[in-house]
Parts: sequence; structure tokens; C-alpha cells
Amino acid sequence: MTLKRSKDRKTANLSNRAGKQPLIANAFGLPAGQAYSCPGATNVCESVCYAGKLEKVFPSMRALLEHNWQILSNADYATMVREIHAMVADFVADCDKRGADKAFRIHWDGDFFSREYASAWATVIRAFPNVTFWVYTRSFTNRLNVIDLIADIPNLAVYLSVDHDNEEWADVILTEYPNVMIAALSDTMDNAAEVIRNVRPDNRPGAKCPELIGAIPLIDVKGGACFSCQLCPMGKADIRFASSKAGRV
Repeated sequence: MTLKRSKDRKTANLSNRAGKQPLIANAFGLPAGQAYSCPGATNVCESVCYAGKLEKVFPSMRALLEHNWQILSNADYATMVREIHAMVADFVADCDKRGADKAFRIHWDGDFFSREYASAWATVIRAFPNVTFWVYTRSFTNRLNVIDLIADIPNLAVYLSVDHDNEEWADVILTEYPNVMIAALSDTMDNAAEVIRNVRPDNRPGAKCPELIGAIPLIDVKGGACFSCQLCPMGKADIRFASSKAGRV
């Protein structure tokens, strides 16, 4: 068995001529939730998890995620490295074939479930310096903390997924790793800005996710919103997400 990548319209690094569908699978996922790959899941994120909801709606998607989980959940470090490396190598080959920029989203669903797993990803990321990786994670609390393993890798943008339930832990991490970014989630953009201000000493509010506020499309001929925006893939700024449509103005 080999790990399977996912096509995600929002993260797509290459779209079809109509600008409607991704042509390259440039994202990787695992099943969401504390029972699976998300030990740091908070009450806030579990209540609004869009990926977890999609798992219930699309059985084929859930099957793909379960497939990846079966390969990795009980694997040793060497096996994890081998499997992840092979998957990323296939992605690079696809990009080279189509002349696409190499941008890869780690965990469009799921999270780092162990330090060994995070270490395996760190090894693979360093092996592909010409690939831009980005990841959002809640694995930075007393349940599991992997930030020391993945921070400060030049081609990886790390975002702490922060809400009011895990602010205190983010504050501790940012003291030691100030270059790690924040992806704040709340019901409104204003409340997400408050989350960032609570853990950033300079009171920067962070940028609103431009796709959520309608500033850029989910996908067009240039690619997905994340690829077009580049804030998160390149780790350029803290970012805000609002769970309610009314709170995205």
C-alpha cells in the first residue's frame, strides 16, 4: 500500500483551463478527531471542523483518509519516512511533468499524532528543499508538542492553530519560537484578532483569510486561493479565520 494525496481546490498549485478543478494532488490528509490523528483538538475546532464534516458526507474521501491512517498510525519511524518520501517524490514528478510550482499542504485534514510522525515529516521536508510546504497544527500543548521538531525548517511554514481553548500554550511556544505563525479561529474575524493579540506581544491583528472574505476566489485559472494568496504557504503573516458567515466581514 502507498500513501494517497488529495486534490483540494483551495490549495491547488495548478488548475484546469476553466479554472474550476485542481490538476495535481498537492495535499495530504488523515482522519480528524482525538480518536484518530488530532490529539490537540479543542472544543472550538471540533465544533466547526469542516474537514471532519466532509468525511461524513463523502465516503470515498473517508476511505482515502482511513487508508493513509492504516499505513502510518502504527508504523515505525523508518517506515513513515519511506512512505512519506515516496508520496512527496510522486508529487514532485507530477509537478515537473506539468511545469507546476511545487507547493504542498500537509494535513488538509488531521494533524501530527505523534512526535515520531512529526520527525518523519521533518526528515522528508528537508530532503525536498525545492518544495514549499505549509501546515497548521494544534499539536503544541501538554497533550502533544511537536513544534521543536518542525520549527525553523526553511521550506516549511508552520502555523499554530489557535483559539480561546489553547491560547496559553501558544503563548509559551511563541516565546521560544517567535518565527512560528498563528492561524486564529473564532466565530468572527474581530474575535480571531483578539486571539492573536492575546498571544502576540506586539498586538498585530493578523490578516483575514482573503478567500473567506470574498477577496479572491476559491479557485481560478491561477490555482487555488492559498496558492494565489501565498500568505500561508510562504509564512508571510498571521492569519484569521471566522467560523460564521456573518463574522467574515
